Amino acid sequence: MRVALFTALLVVIDQATKHLAVTRLKPHGSVPVINGLFNLSYVENSGAAWGMLAGRQYLLVSFSIVTLAFLVWRRRHLFEHLRLAPLTMTLICGGIVGNLIDRIRHAYVIDFLDFHWHDAHFPAFNVADAAICCGVFLFMATQWHHDLRKGGGGSPPPTEQQ
Repeated sequence: MRVALFTALLVVIDQATKHLAVTRLKPHGSVPVINGLFNLSYVENSGAAWGMLAGRQYLLVSFSIVTLAFLVWRRRHLFEHLRLAPLTMTLICGGIVGNLIDRIRHAYVIDFLDFHWHDAHFPAFNVADAAICCGVFLFMATQWHHDLRKGGGGSPPPTEQQ
């Protein structure tokens, strides 16, 4: 229940920030926040990360739904044994739902966080993208920690010298 509540809250925050991007940034395109480093820029991304699979909304929507269903279906197996499991699942599922709403409503995802180093730009992203990345990182880190605690640290057992 707690995961569902916080997932819904994350989706509301994501959609609210995207609404602000549409109403405040779209007319201006880009607003510098930290010169040479960070802008708030309105971007319509019809693809996935870095614009991959641009224009293939049916595939991206289907993938999102299947991934979300899999995470919910296998949540105990994937998350139950991990520290911070509710936070991890909230971040990943909330991010997926936030971007899925955009894909269904607009056929693109609204991005607005634009980091760059002078003319070299990192792809613009949004709150949902950040949540997914943080959730996946948290999942990998806590899974690694869990494996280390169980003795499966990934390094081969020491061999005996003769």
